[in-house]
Amino acid sequence: MHRPLLSPILIITAALIMLSACEKAHPPKPSAAASPKAKAPANKTAAPQKPKPKEALPPMAPTRWPSNPARVIAIGDVHGDLQATLAALRLAGAIAPDGQSWIGKDLVVVQTGDQLDRGDDEMAILDLFDRLHTEAKAAGGAFIPLNGNHEIMNIQGDMRYITPGSLPPFDAMADQLDLNNPAVQRYPEALRRRVAAFMPGGPLARRLARRNIVGIVGRTAFVHGGLHPEHAAYGLDRINKEARDWANGDAPMPAILQGNQSPIWSRRFSDEAQESDCALLEQTLVALDIDRLILGHTVQKHGVTSACDGKVWRIDVGMAAHYGGKAQVLEIVGDQVKVIAQK
Repeated sequence: MHRPLLSPILIITAALIMLSACEKAHPPKPSAAASPKAKAPANKTAAPQKPKPKEALPPMAPTRWPSNPARVIAIGDVHGDLQATLAALRLAGAIAPDGQSWIGKDLVVVQTGDQLDRGDDEMAILDLFDRLHTEAKAAGGAFIPLNGNHEIMNIQGDMRYITPGSLPPFDAMADQLDLNNPAVQRYPEALRRRVAAFMPGGPLARRLARRNIVGIVGRTAFVHGGLHPEHAAYGLDRINKEARDWANGDAPMPAILQGNQSPIWSRRFSDEAQESDCALLEQTLVALDIDRLILGHTVQKHGVTSACDGKVWRIDVGMAAHYGGKAQVLEIVGDQVKVIAQK
């Protein structure tokens, strides 16, 4: 249940979101909010705010996980629904049935992006994922959240799919934000703190900059939308670094993340895969020296699906409340792949 709308501005905003929302989001054009070069406007009535200096980001996570873990779990889109997220983590055996702390042993969990939008619990999910990343590492495992198209959209300033109930947590961040930036001022006042938090170099964009677009664990690649031979040729490390530099406010948005064929937007393998799609997938697998591809992005209404003789697995099952599905996760042990479903 969403919280009541707090002002006429929020009512207008919610109406615009409802009018523009659709089951398949489309790539937005880069907006002024995405530019790291925007200058603060002249403001004679308010003293300019001075956001805290940026701290250096931690070292980049490896694109290829350096070991082959005994057990790997993949989790798809969670879209602002904390309870669905916890249900998936419990199915994975990553957290206890009555808790939220990491209990996984010899376990690597990869979440393929789209933590944001369509639900109210985004901040709680971001906090949970950051904590689990730390706890899993200390336990000798790993929790690897990736960025999907909705994380990238928020960094771009595309707020089409937010919920009004997701906005209150941003009020406490005002002293960290550049609210006088002209790219922020173009938005309704109710959205400005969120926009400023996610714009390149903002505190939440910098949190997302710690995450990769694509990762490989063992013989399996994980990405939100899809990987094509041209992405392999471009270089997965390069994709991850360019995305990181942009989110951190140090570079323009990379072209490789834009358009329907990008790693975060492609539906080439998550829609009904044709013979030509499987041939393209085979080229990608050979180029990357892997056996399979796991991705989210496109809701599979009847649960996890696979195609191309089990070489691609689609794990977005619409588990968030927005879609009304149930949690499912994908387990990989050696060469065996199986679905674990919520009863």
